[in-house]
Amino acid sequence: MDLWWVGAHGGAGESTLEQLLERSAAAAHAWPIMADQQAPPARVVLVARTHATGLRAAQQAATEWAAGLVAVKLVGLVLIADTPGRLPRVLRDYAQLVCGAAPRAWRLPWIEAWRSGEPVCARTAPNDVGRVLDDLRAQCTSHTT
Repeated sequence: MDLWWVGAHGGAGESTLEQLLERSAAAAHAWPIMADQQAPPARVVLVARTHATGLRAAQQAATEWAAGLVAVKLVGLVLIADTPGRLPRVLRDYAQLVCGAAPRAWRLPWIEAWRSGEPVCARTAPNDVGRVLDDLRAQCTSHTT
């Protein structure tokens, strides 16, 4: 596996992202543990929604990582809009703070088509999604650990 998606909370979007990026997997809201202790640490991207509960959960997960409580390589954090439109200022500010705890951060917009049941597909995803996926592919191929 090249990359694990770790949802910081239920409904974060990790299983949706798994469908979009080849050689990635949703980690079922848990830090992956490598069976081979000699293997490089798992590459992980935290995933959270932009509501207060999601941002708190992402902050807590990033704090666990920063404290050295998990043996993973945190590639970054993806925040996925929890509703269409602009975030209220208090949540924008909080999201900015939480993003600062991760090595990199990406934001994905609300995608009404996916909520309505259209297939999740990288080829038909909005350009914002494609840019994030391209960046993550580059991150996975340019770093060996």
